[in-house]
Amino acid sequence: MHRFSKIAVFGGVYNNYLALEATIDDARHRGVDAMFCLGDLGAFGPSPNRVFPLLLDNDILVVKGNYDDSIGRGLNNCQCGYTDPRDNHFSAISYRYTFDHTDEKWRPWLRELPEQIRIEFAGKRVLMCHGSPRKTNEFLWESNTSTQFLDRLARAYDADVILATHTGIKWKRDLADDKLFINVGVLGRPENDGKTNVWYALLEALEGDRVHVEFVPVHYDHQGLAAEIKSEGLPDEFAETILTGWWTTCLEILPAKERKIGKY
Repeated sequence: MHRFSKIAVFGGVYNNYLALEATIDDARHRGVDAMFCLGDLGAFGPSPNRVFPLLLDNDILVVKGNYDDSIGRGLNNCQCGYTDPRDNHFSAISYRYTFDHTDEKWRPWLRELPEQIRIEFAGKRVLMCHGSPRKTNEFLWESNTSTQFLDRLARAYDADVILATHTGIKWKRDLADDKLFINVGVLGRPENDGKTNVWYALLEALEGDRVHVEFVPVHYDHQGLAAEIKSEGLPDEFAETILTGWWTTCLEILPAKERKIGKY
């Protein structure tokens, strides 16, 4: 296993290459040893082919998300885990655009991405995944995921720290025996809080095998991204989310507490 002292971890790029560029620059300035992406490179935004070189050129290790699996294998949907017809309507538009605009040369690379990455960090066994260790597209929300369940998950998968994404909203929880669960957030769209920045997680190893976790806000040219979304003929709802910070699609999957915080 590799050993690191400071790492940046993010998820859900969602074709937002502008936020990815800004995150890479911010993490470099903070002196990270490595960067990790927890998957879902496509969705919502424009120009998917601009994401892959940024990841490769900056030696970012990537976990396979449900979107990446679907694009890589040529499936007809994103395996996002939605059940609501409206959510599925917009996810179908998003997926078809990403699929049609991803060059064939990237599909083998997407297929070969690992479903998990394990490292040793601050003397702890760290497991990185997309939704959860047991299911790529599992939604683990802060409001309805019990600490007891997360404790069992950590034991079952031999992990002291579990890092995940998929929900689009960051959160963390201390577990038994100094273990941690961290949803690192996403770069692709804001957190449904009326703010236009996005988030990534910065982990630093401290003395005594302790892990310091900081959620870092990232500001980028969101107006430029929204203009490109519109120019590509993607739904106005996608651009509105980028411009306002409020989710306009994929809302029905939200638990009551998380949805109440939003505008819609």
